[in-house]
Amino acid sequence: MSDKKKTEYRIAWMKVLRKLSIYNIKKGLLYLRHYGLKEFWFRMKERFQAEAADYGKWYENHKASEEELAKQRKEHFAKEPLISILVPVYNTPREFLVQLLRSVGTQTYHNWEICIANASVDNKGVIEVLEHYQEKTKRLKVINVPENEGISQNTNKALSIASGEYVALLDHDDLLAPNALYEIVKVINNKEDADVIYTDEDKVTADLKEHFQPHFKPDFSEDLLRSNNYICHFFVAKREIVNEVGGFHPEFNGAQDYDLIFRCTEKARGIYHVPKILYHWRTHKASTADNPASKMYAFDAGKRAIEEHLKRVGENGEVSHTKDLGFYRVKYPVIGNPKVSIIIPNKDEIASLEKCIHSIREKTDYKNYEIIVVENNSEKSETFEFYKKIERDWLKVIYWEREFNYSAINNFGVRHATGDYLLFLNNDVEVINRDWMTEMLSHCQRKHVGVVGAKLYYPDNTIQHAGIVIGIGGIAGNMFTGMSRSFTGYLHKASIQQDLSAVTAACMMVERHAFEKVKGFEEDLAVAFNDVDFCLKIRKAGYLVVYNPNVELYHYESKTRGKEDTKEKLKRFQSEIDYMKERWSQILEQGDPYYNVNFSLIKCDYSLKNNDKKS
Repeated sequence: MSDKKKTEYRIAWMKVLRKLSIYNIKKGLLYLRHYGLKEFWFRMKERFQAEAADYGKWYENHKASEEELAKQRKEHFAKEPLISILVPVYNTPREFLVQLLRSVGTQTYHNWEICIANASVDNKGVIEVLEHYQEKTKRLKVINVPENEGISQNTNKALSIASGEYVALLDHDDLLAPNALYEIVKVINNKEDADVIYTDEDKVTADLKEHFQPHFKPDFSEDLLRSNNYICHFFVAKREIVNEVGGFHPEFNGAQDYDLIFRCTEKARGIYHVPKILYHWRTHKASTADNPASKMYAFDAGKRAIEEHLKRVGENGEVSHTKDLGFYRVKYPVIGNPKVSIIIPNKDEIASLEKCIHSIREKTDYKNYEIIVVENNSEKSETFEFYKKIERDWLKVIYWEREFNYSAINNFGVRHATGDYLLFLNNDVEVINRDWMTEMLSHCQRKHVGVVGAKLYYPDNTIQHAGIVIGIGGIAGNMFTGMSRSFTGYLHKASIQQDLSAVTAACMMVERHAFEKVKGFEEDLAVAFNDVDFCLKIRKAGYLVVYNPNVELYHYESKTRGKEDTKEKLKRFQSEIDYMKERWSQILEQGDPYYNVNFSLIKCDYSLKNNDKKS
C-alpha cells in the first residue's frame, strides 16, 4: 500500500472514531449480528474506503457558490410552476424543524409552498415554530391532524391542501440545498414530458457539520429500482399523477415513498434525473438513514411494494430480501421450454474448451440447449481429433475458414443456431451456479429486455466483470475489476440486478429477434468493443441490457487470442477505437446514462471524479 493510501486510510479511521458513541457501538453490534463477522468486516472495509474519498471536501468544492445562488435568484423561466413541498410532521425536534423551514426559505426559485400535516398537536415546540413561520409567510400551509394516523395518511393530509402543479417530498428532519427547486424547474422548462424528477442526495450529521455517504444516482433504471429504492430523495412529481395513483397507501408505511415512486414512474411520460446533491438526509438515532435496522418493517413493506408493482405491470416475479438491508432480488419464471443456442468460438484451446463444456453439462439445471463450437483457424491436429470425440446431437462443430473476426465468427454461429435465444460464451469460462442459464433466460424472456449479462470472476476469486460503463478508459471498461468476489461495491452495484449500457459477450444472452433486428455484431469491429457496440445498438432499438449478478462464472480471459502487442494488432485496435468514437460520439460526450457524471472515468470502482473545484 502506498504512503498516500495509508494516509487516506488513517484519516478514514479518525473520521470513524470521531463518530463513535455508545449508540453507534450498539448499532455496530446489531449489524454484526445481522451480517456475521466476515460480511461485517467487508462492509466496514467498504465504509473505510468511502470515508477515505473525503466527500466532505468534494461537496464544499462542488456545491453552488454564493455567486451562483445570487444569479439564480434573479433568473426567470418561461414556465414557473408552483411546487408544493409535502412535509408530514410528528414530534419533530424544534431545531430540526426550524432548519428544514430555513432550507426551504432560502430556495433560489421563488414559486413554492410548504404543506405541513402536523400530527403532533400537543407538542408545544412544534406548534410555536409553525405559528411563527405562518406569521412570516403565506407560503406555509398547515393542516392539524388530531391523532397521528401514520406517515402515509399524514402525508395525504398534506397533499390535500397542496395546490401546486408539482409536489415534492421532504422528510420532517431533512434539508434541501438552496438550489434544489431551481434545478427541478430547469428540467421542467427543458423537458416537455417531465412528469417525474429526482436528484442525488447525501447524508448529514445531526449537527449539520459533516456531509457523508453521497448517493450519486444513474438515470432511470427500472431493474435497479426493483432492487433498491435508489430514487428516494429528492422526489418531485406532477400533482395530477400523484392524485391519479391514489396518493400514499398506508399499507406500505415505512416504504410509502418507494410504493409511490413505483406507481408514479409507471404512469409518467418522462422521468428525469438531476445529477447534483440537492437533498441532505439527516442522521440521528431515530432515522433510518443512520440506523436501518430500527425500522425492519420498512423493508418488508418495500418487498410488498415491488410485488404490487410487478402485478400492476403484468410481470411475474418472486421477490426476496438480500442479506443487505433495503436491497431485493426479483426471480422471474421461465416461460415454456425454449431452446437456447450456446455459441462458443474456439482455436486450439482443447483444455479450456473441455472444461467449459464439462461445466455446462454438469452445472446447468436448464436442459433445452444446443452447443455450437465455431472452429476458427486451429493448427493442431489434436484439436480436430477432439472435435470428433465431442460431437453429439446437442453439440456440433462448424468451421470458420477466414481470418479471425470475433463479430463475423459469432454471426456465422448464429446462422447455424436453431434456438430462440442466443448465448454467446467464451471458450475460457467455467460455470459456477447451476441456475445460471435459467437466470439468464428468465430475464431475457421479459418484455423490452434484449440482452442479459453475467458476473465473471478471475480464477483467484476477484471480479473480472460486473457490467460495463461507457467512457471508462476512453471508450468503455469493466466495473470493479480486481475487487474481491465478496466486495458488493458502491451501493451494492456489483451484487444487484440493474439496467446498464453494456455487458461483456464473454457470457451474454440475446433474444434472437432482437439480435436480428440490430443485424448482429458489427464486423468492422473484429476484436475490441464489438460487444459494447452491440449492446448500444440493442439499447438504441428500444431494448434493455440487464446485468444479473446471480449468473456467476469464472473467466480465464482471452487465452485463445493472446496479447494485443504486435504492430498489426495495435493498428487494428486504434481503428476500432476510432470507429467507436465516431459511431457513438453522443453517448461518449454526454456520458453513460447509467453512470453518474460525478464519477471517475479513470477508475472502475465508482470513485469520485476529482476533488478539484468545479470549472
